[in-house]
Amino acid sequence: MKPLTERRRPRQPLPRRRIYSVAVAAPVLALAVLLMPNGEKLRAAGPANTGHEQLACAQCHTPAEGTPRQQIQANVRYLLGLRATPADFIHEEVGNVDCQACHQNDDDQHPVYRFNEPRFAEARAELAPQYCVSCHAEHTGQRVTAEPTMCASCHADLVVLQDPIEPTHEALVGSEQWNTCLSCHDFHGNHVRTTPTRLEEGTPEEAIARYFVGGPPIYGTELRFPARESRLDP
Repeated sequence: MKPLTERRRPRQPLPRRRIYSVAVAAPVLALAVLLMPNGEKLRAAGPANTGHEQLACAQCHTPAEGTPRQQIQANVRYLLGLRATPADFIHEEVGNVDCQACHQNDDDQHPVYRFNEPRFAEARAELAPQYCVSCHAEHTGQRVTAEPTMCASCHADLVVLQDPIEPTHEALVGSEQWNTCLSCHDFHGNHVRTTPTRLEEGTPEEAIARYFVGGPPIYGTELRFPARESRLDP
């Protein structure tokens, strides 16, 4: 009988050349997928949000400056401390201007620019409400990604003179019932509707939660400023 060491041959390590080949091929293959024509769905970070399902990537994403090779080189220089800022890769970062190109609301009750006021410094640190994507993060498959209790960040000291609702805002704020705010209040005020004056006439919390993740409309379907189907529309 052969000695044990001869019967069980140790595994041979992979040749260095094969390891190097895999290390080089993997990022090249990943880059090829990113640059594939008609490969938008493969590149997407996640499912489109409610209402954006039919949009093409180019309707929100502007191509980044330079070629992919130049973008990679710029980011490598940034990581090495040889460049002050990183470079956009494949497409530019989506910002408020991109969102408002389709969702312009001339009578917005909570316009993003308002949150840049000094009095909202704490809210900016907590929620960053000055950016559309802080409440509507894209590629999540939802309509709203903020919490329904977000109103507490700005309205903890709310006082309404001659309050017309029942129970009063003072009572609701005092008992920290922040989950009831959106039962009556349409955050952006873009829906044509009459604001309820009694909490029981408002939208149930369960319906609000479903609405946030893409469920049925809760404030009606008639809009004061309908969204454009594309920012490329005239």
